[in-house]
Amino acid sequence: MSDTAARLLALLSLLQSRPDWSGTELAQRLGVSTRTIRNDVDRLRELDYPVDATRGAAGGYRLGAGGKLPPLLLDDEEAVAVAIGLRAATGIAGIGESSARALAKLEQVLPSRLRPTVAAIGSVVDRAPENVGTDAPDPEVDPAVLAAIAAAIRDEEWLRFDDRGTARLVEPYRLLSWQRRWYLVARDPVSGEWGVFRADWIEPRMPTRRRFSPAPLPGGDYTAFAMRSIAMSGWNVHARLRVAAPAAAVIARINPTVGVVEAVGDDASVLVTGADSLDTIAAYIGMLNMDFTVESPPELVPLLRTLSERYARAAAGGRVDA
Repeated sequence: MSDTAARLLALLSLLQSRPDWSGTELAQRLGVSTRTIRNDVDRLRELDYPVDATRGAAGGYRLGAGGKLPPLLLDDEEAVAVAIGLRAATGIAGIGESSARALAKLEQVLPSRLRPTVAAIGSVVDRAPENVGTDAPDPEVDPAVLAAIAAAIRDEEWLRFDDRGTARLVEPYRLLSWQRRWYLVARDPVSGEWGVFRADWIEPRMPTRRRFSPAPLPGGDYTAFAMRSIAMSGWNVHARLRVAAPAAAVIARINPTVGVVEAVGDDASVLVTGADSLDTIAAYIGMLNMDFTVESPPELVPLLRTLSERYARAAAGGRVDA
């Protein structure tokens, strides 16, 4: 690549990195004169890259909208981060197809050293069905952490990491993207127990380079297993309900993250569900449209009684005093 071409790419990269640059700043960063910067800006414009300029003491340059899409000049971490985001977005209605096209284009121009990492992420990521959104802030996950987990899964190597101060050694099997969070499905090589770990709580240690022979997951469905685990452990409070309906009918009425359903007879099942509060459980149980009794906790019963009385008053046309 010629010095001029390399400098033009470097100039584009700087213009992409922030909205405004002075000519002096660009010249200092690239080690050239301000006259050279003006000439390079003219070359970019000839190539249909819109570079806006303002004159005066507060003048400078910015990359304008429209024209050709400038080439994405990404470092290794940025390229992996974009690939992860596009991979997760391929399951979102409305943008899935365009995300897949963008990912294919990115993979075509990735440096050879990054392709195994991106390929590993693509081969070990599942996407769970989306639930109702939340106002909670998105947890930050370092793309390097996801890349390290994906590489361990791809290479079938034990993964050693710290989980909120607890040292763990696991056999990693799958990454799951759900509700703006990432989860790792893994197995304890000593006890044989399967578990789900939040990726934003994982701090990988040095690679173990120790291979393992993959064990079959009971049921074989990583996404369903993760959803059941999250439903059982991811709530502040839990409730156990006996529902007067077959398990299949209850499952058809709920999101997999709402709870776990077990058959206890041809026409009866048990639903273990959870939420941030018992008030929320009490409000949403009625959406089953099925008869049920509360097995636990007993504190849920008076909340249901309060709701039933409120609904009864509303159905009777009772007035609410201002």
